[in-house]
Amino acid sequence: MIDRTHQLSLTRQAKVLEVSRGSIYYKPRPISTTDLALMTRIDELHLNYPFAGSQTLQGLLLGEGCRNLYQHRR
Repeated sequence: MIDRTHQLSLTRQAKVLEVSRGSIYYKPRPISTTDLALMTRIDELHLNYPFAGSQTLQGLLLGEGCRNLYQHRR
C-alpha cells in the first residue's frame, strides 16, 4: 500500500490513500502467548454462551482461575 521507496512523499501517499499519516509509522507488536490463550478461551466461552455479556464472561474466567490473567491485563 505505502511504498517507502516511491518518489511520492509518505505524506502525499497517505493523503491519496486517505489514511492517517500516523498509521504509516505504526509498527504492530507481536501478541503474547498469554493474550492469545485468553482470547481463545473468551472465544470458546462466547460460542458456548452466546447470550453472555462481558461481565458474565469475566465471571466465568475468574471462576476458572484466570484471576491473575485478568489482573495482569488491567
